[in-house]
Amino acid sequence: MAQAPLQHRTLIDTQSAKDMIRAVPQQTETRRASRYDAVIATFVGFLALCISGYTAHVQRQQVRAAVWPILEFDSANGPIHFILANKGVGPAIIRHVIVRVDGQPVRNWKEALGRILGPGEHLGSESDMSGHVFAAGESMDVFTPRDAENNPLNFDKSNPLWVKLNKDRGRVTVEICYCSTLDECWTLRAGGLTPSTTTETRRCPTPSASRFQQ
Repeated sequence: MAQAPLQHRTLIDTQSAKDMIRAVPQQTETRRASRYDAVIATFVGFLALCISGYTAHVQRQQVRAAVWPILEFDSANGPIHFILANKGVGPAIIRHVIVRVDGQPVRNWKEALGRILGPGEHLGSESDMSGHVFAAGESMDVFTPRDAENNPLNFDKSNPLWVKLNKDRGRVTVEICYCSTLDECWTLRAGGLTPSTTTETRRCPTPSASRFQQ
């Protein structure tokens, strides 16, 4: 009898194939979740950085407000005198001063009086502005003209000297650069017939020939 040919059968592990097919979407989901986690972590880090920067900015603004000086320059007629005051809440460090009469710089108060009253011996008492540190709330008479007897010029319409200086004190203007303790600086322009202005400046000028000398 003829023998039937042997048949070879190959066994296929269908369970392993199913496991492999099932593993593919699981790995995809894992990678997708990892990307989401990375994005969220990056966003949280960026948000924390923004909050930290904003907090530092707010703190600096609070410190700045706590030491902010505001200088004011004015004159009065009873007696005639010129005043510089710090109306702010922090000290004002005077770095540069220019005093003008009719828009022209003068070197000192004696020269200023000479421009207003003409040649002659003119008396007055003064306090240094340049280099002075004005405390918060401090006010100072920077110049007080005096008569021949060295008395202040009190309100007196019968006194020609008082009348002249009262009329012409508006010819005196100042330009004062000052800084806070944080080294932030401003320039005050005041006096005369126009309203005073204060502008922020990066730094005060270096000494020059037009600088007021006391």
